[in-house]
Amino acid sequence: MKRKIILCFLLIMSSATSYLFSQHTETIRKRGYILTVINHDKTFDPKVRERMIKTFFDVYPVLMKAYNAKAAKEITFEIDTAYNGVAEASGTHVRYNPKWFHTNPGDIDVVTHEIMHIVQNYPGDAGPWWITEGVADYVRYVYGVDNAGGGWALPPYINGQHYSNGYRVTARFLVWMEKQVKPGIVKTLDRAMRTATYTDAIWQQETGKNIDQLWTSYTENPIVARN
Repeated sequence: MKRKIILCFLLIMSSATSYLFSQHTETIRKRGYILTVINHDKTFDPKVRERMIKTFFDVYPVLMKAYNAKAAKEITFEIDTAYNGVAEASGTHVRYNPKWFHTNPGDIDVVTHEIMHIVQNYPGDAGPWWITEGVADYVRYVYGVDNAGGGWALPPYINGQHYSNGYRVTARFLVWMEKQVKPGIVKTLDRAMRTATYTDAIWQQETGKNIDQLWTSYTENPIVARN
């Protein structure tokens, strides 16, 4: 029994050591911003990695200026073979699944979505999750560097959708709101979420209609024309 425990421990340590030593870390500094990239995947396409880095330095300062000038300037990207999602941001750290980029190398604006989460920097219980993700996808739509190359677009409205679906469904509703109802509403929502002052009353205060009334208007005429 003791021997089995020792063998298991050695196997775990060997696996952990292999994982640590397989990584490559680089730190890039530009214009006051610092990006550290930790790559655990030796087969990861260096061209995709360079596009991820370029997207960060091209887009992140623009998002900070537009939404949150106090956002962090030192960020970490981790290309993590142990992660099974597509990407996730926590604090100033973003994890990416290399398998996703192996099969979707053009989906570079995953970066745009995730770094917006860092800019958002919403506290816990700031407000509905669908606003968080809807704003991030709205930003991807507006500031994305190559959404077409990633095969990504906002979906047309179809019966059964709801503003609380989040992500692209909510993002398209927010685009409609900006164009048809209240320019600047996204920044208003973003600011309210970050300062933990969001309530459902904000829709009525800003537009004269509650969120359900606005959604009904959207479903009746959901046309969104790209400028």
